[in-house]
Amino acid sequence: MKVTGFTFLRNAIANDYPAKEAILSVLPLCDEFIIALGDSSDTTAELVSNIGPKIRIINTVWDESIREGGRVFADETNKAIAAISPDTDWMMYIQGDEAIHEDYLPLIKTEMEQEWKNSNVEALLLKYKHFYASYDYLAESRRWYRREVRIIKNLPGVRSYRDAQGFRINDRKLRVKLIDAYIYHYGWVKPPKGLQGKVRNFNQFYQTEEWIEENYPVQETFDMHNADRLVHFKGTHPKVMATRIEAANWKFDKDLTKETPRMTFRRKLLQKIEDRTGWRLFEYRNYKIVK
Repeated sequence: MKVTGFTFLRNAIANDYPAKEAILSVLPLCDEFIIALGDSSDTTAELVSNIGPKIRIINTVWDESIREGGRVFADETNKAIAAISPDTDWMMYIQGDEAIHEDYLPLIKTEMEQEWKNSNVEALLLKYKHFYASYDYLAESRRWYRREVRIIKNLPGVRSYRDAQGFRINDRKLRVKLIDAYIYHYGWVKPPKGLQGKVRNFNQFYQTEEWIEENYPVQETFDMHNADRLVHFKGTHPKVMATRIEAANWKFDKDLTKETPRMTFRRKLLQKIEDRTGWRLFEYRNYKIVK
């Protein structure tokens, strides 16, 4: 069983993404790892070229004219998929602001081995922990996706979908198995000024410059209620994140552990139903759970 990891990157250092840590977190499961390396203005190329012998880099140029729903992210992801060796059995996707805890690696490997020959399962669905502002807080509400496909069989027709959050095969939803393993998402772990910069940078691939300046003008602060609701994280982080966490030079101490009053009545009601029952009504699912 051959496993190939893949991702796309551009200006990971300038955007303060834990790209190296993301790759290292899944590398023990991979026989090779493909990086679609965009035309960066920082030293991202140097960073990833020194990770190890499993790494294979393909240089790409981003089409910055694409502003339709973040489609450029999917285009870059598909460039990485196109470079994956034909003899690969499983493709393992990780984005530059994600990581997998080493405690989940044995389970993931077992699931891949068990479902390798099962034609009814085309991908594995992982759960998510979204860290926000600090490594000590998780954002937990309906506005944060709970699950996403990150491990896919190397089947003809598999393509990144929309803004590269998920995948489809020949334009239909993948048949997936939900497994008890988590992706740790660190893209929102930044001080207020960093979060404000993140939102401005992210939206340049969705909106016009005029829209960005009107809605997210340059400033030193950021409305932390964007998270809706935060809870304290009581677990451990992946070991690959240890150095980065120790180097964090800011302290997040705002009390946002309760729902923000800006939530609509409908969202508050649906959130209460989910909290009591575990059911997320009207949840968007870019996949079909079959097992």
